[in-house]
Amino acid sequence: MKILLAVDGSSYTKKMLAYVAAHDEWLGSRHDYTVLHCVTPVPHRAAAFAGAAIVQSYYEDEAETVLRPVREFFAAQGIAATFRHRIGLPGPEIADTAEQGRYDLVMLGSHGHGALVGMILGSAATKVVALCSTPLLLIR
Repeated sequence: MKILLAVDGSSYTKKMLAYVAAHDEWLGSRHDYTVLHCVTPVPHRAAAFAGAAIVQSYYEDEAETVLRPVREFFAAQGIAATFRHRIGLPGPEIADTAEQGRYDLVMLGSHGHGALVGMILGSAATKVVALCSTPLLLIR
């Protein structure tokens, strides 16, 4: 199975990895894993002021900070995974990656706020649910 794990470095990412580790059906070399982190874009004016090199360095540092512990998790399990980061809003980027990559499943952690909070504040998980036709496994 081709699985996309969307991570943000939060405690919800840790809960998702713990869930994966605790369930043999989700963890193993029989699956093809891609780990994705979406870095929110720097506003255009701030990026123009800072310069392209600084902004690119920020994106890479931010992605590495989030992806490093997940990379260590997979290494400790002895399982290969592909690690990617994209610049953009998480909901649309995760959904687009899932569709373009023809993944069988998207896994992501969710804080589990109620419907009203989700409508008002929005969340990456809510947006992925709305935009993605790939099956999702949300882990609270």
